Amino acid sequence: MFIKIKKKSGLYMEHNGLEKRHLVPVTSNFLINLEQVAEVSFYTIKENKIRFDLEDREFRVPVHTRVIHLQMAYPYAQVSDVHSNNKTSLVQRCYYKFYCLPEEDTQYEVLRSKIEEFVLNL
Repeated sequence: MFIKIKKKSGLYMEHNGLEKRHLVPVTSNFLINLEQVAEVSFYTIKENKIRFDLEDREFRVPVHTRVIHLQMAYPYAQVSDVHSNNKTSLVQRCYYKFYCLPEEDTQYEVLRSKIEEFVLNL
C-alpha cells in the first residue's frame, strides 16, 4: 500500500538525506510504500524547536506541531565503516519525519488515518 504525499499540502519534511536539523516544505508529489516501513510513531512537539531551511535560515517549529515519523526497513539502510581496522560498521536506516503545523491538523489526521488503516490493533 502506498500513501501519496501531495505538494503544497502544508507539510514540512525532514529525512536523513538532508543535513541535520534541516526542514523543507513538501514541494512535489511523491509516494511512500508502507510495505517498506518498519516503524511508525506519532507525537506532538511540546516545546518550540529551531530548524533550518535549505538556505540555512531559521525556521521555528511551534508547540503543538504534530509529527509522523516513518522509519524504513533495514534493506533501505546505509552502511558505513566506523572503524576500518576492527571492521565496525554503522547501519543507518532511512527515515521520514512529516511535521504538521498546528494550523494543518486536517492533513495530519488524513495521513494518520490512512497509516492506521494498515495496522492490526490487538
